[in-house]
This record gives sequence, structure tokens and C-alpha cells, in this order.
Amino acid sequence: MLERFDELTTAHVADACLRAGLPVRTVSLTAVVGGRVAGRVLPVQHVGSVDVYLEAFENAEPGDVLVIDNGGRRDEACAGDLVAAEAQGAGCSGLVIWGLHRDTVDVQALGLPVFSLGAMPTGPLRLDPQPAYALLKATIGEWTVTTDDVVLGDEDGIIFVPAGRVEELFDLADSIRDTERKQSEDIQAGRSLREQVRFSEYLTARAADPSLTFRQHLRAVKGAIEE
Repeated sequence: MLERFDELTTAHVADACLRAGLPVRTVSLTAVVGGRVAGRVLPVQHVGSVDVYLEAFENAEPGDVLVIDNGGRRDEACAGDLVAAEAQGAGCSGLVIWGLHRDTVDVQALGLPVFSLGAMPTGPLRLDPQPAYALLKATIGEWTVTTDDVVLGDEDGIIFVPAGRVEELFDLADSIRDTERKQSEDIQAGRSLREQVRFSEYLTARAADPSLTFRQHLRAVKGAIEE
């Protein structure tokens, strides 16, 4: 999966979701460790102790991505170098943290892709009851994900897609990427994007039919830059 994703970006996949009529489940997270990630979601809800991660790793499959739901909290770090090292040893291909991390230098030294909302020195100062579904689902931003989902990450952030539709979305993303590359090459060669997408024709058609959208026009001229 990572090899296939290597020729794409999360932006391409987001546009593919739009074209396929799927929710675009993205969140803005920063890559603590450079690199890209692609794998099945291994969800976990953090309640203040690392034992929930260790339990999750008991069921990890090679290539899984540990997706940590810490409610987007910014008053504590919920994972650091030990969690990252254990994830790596369990065969996970990365960490996605809806919250903060710590031990940045040591995490970076491991080389495992890690995405989070930022860093903070202190770990949890609490221990809340663990819900029965703590290892079944994780809520990241407005999105709830499970092992039926795949997570993809790069420099632009994170996107979640249904595992059963990954190949379809990759195919669509390939087409979108190729269209955009050709458009970029043409711009650099002196043919403006407005000319390529026949923008003056769109303005004329919109004047006659105000309900016409730019996306509808793009579909008609096969110049999809927004999807």
C-alpha cells in the first residue's frame, strides 16, 4: 500500500474521495518525523496510561498505523519515544496522534513516521476510566475510524479512507495526478491554466446560466483541478 501511495499525495486522494462521492475525512497534523505513512488503522483511546497501547499492540498486524485518540487535548503529551519504539517493534508503520507527543529528539531518532498536533514535555497527570470500546474505534477531529479504515499521511496531513475502496481511490487519484501534472507542464510552457480550462467559455456560459458551477464546467472539459 505504501509503495502505491508513494506516487500520490493526500491531496490527490482527497480529490479522489470527492470524485467518488465519499466523505473527505482529513485532519491537519504535523509530521514529527518526516516520511509518509499508509496502513490499516489500529485505533486506541488514551485515558492516561500506556497500557492501552500495549494491549493494542497485542493485536497489531504488520503495517498497521496506531491511531491515538486523546481528544485533541493540548494540556498533556500522550505518547513519546517508548510508545513509538514499541509500535515499531510490533510491526506498525507509524503513529497518528490526535493530541500531543513528547521526546521529540528520541522519536525522530527512531525514524518511525509520527504525526501529532504538537509537542509538550509533560505526560498525563490523570487516569480516567477506560471505555469498553477503547480498542475498537478512535475519534480524530470530527471523524471516527476503525480497523475497517486505512490512514494515509504525508506533508499535508492525514486522510482516512475505507479499506474496501483503497484501490478504487488510488486509481482515481492517479488520474487526477496525471491531469494536474500535465496542466502544470503546460503552464510552464506558456499555456495558462485559464486557457487550458477554457475559462472565458465558462464565464460566458455562467452569464447565460448562473446555476452553472465551475466544477460542472471542469468536468465537461475534462480539466478537473478541484476533484
